[in-house]
Amino acid sequence: MSSPNNCRYLETHEWARKDGDAIVVGITQHAVDQLGELVFCQFKKKAGDRVTKREPFGEIESVKAVSDLNSPVNGVVLEVNAAVPDALHLVQQDPHNAGWMLRVKPDAASGYDDLLDAAAYDKHAAAEH
Repeated sequence: MSSPNNCRYLETHEWARKDGDAIVVGITQHAVDQLGELVFCQFKKKAGDRVTKREPFGEIESVKAVSDLNSPVNGVVLEVNAAVPDALHLVQQDPHNAGWMLRVKPDAASGYDDLLDAAAYDKHAAAEH
């Protein structure tokens, strides 16, 4: 399975997609597949909070493991997808669209351009197996 080309990726399986002046953030299909059945999600950041690239903005838990959700960019949270913690099926079924997690107003030095492209991310994800 190949990852969407309109996103950039962190090695820890979060994606970032430009949307106008904002960057939308979530976890990849690969992460969902690895985690299995999701049972809990908590965002530790809210609108107005700063996020820092590679630092946690929340956590997601499955029947197998608890994983940090790391921000792929530096910036200020514009919005969190408040539906996700109570509707984990959105992440499970459509992690790149309905299951988005944050909208971020990126800093000038957001780090977006340093993220992996889809081909590099898919290669990284495949090497983990």
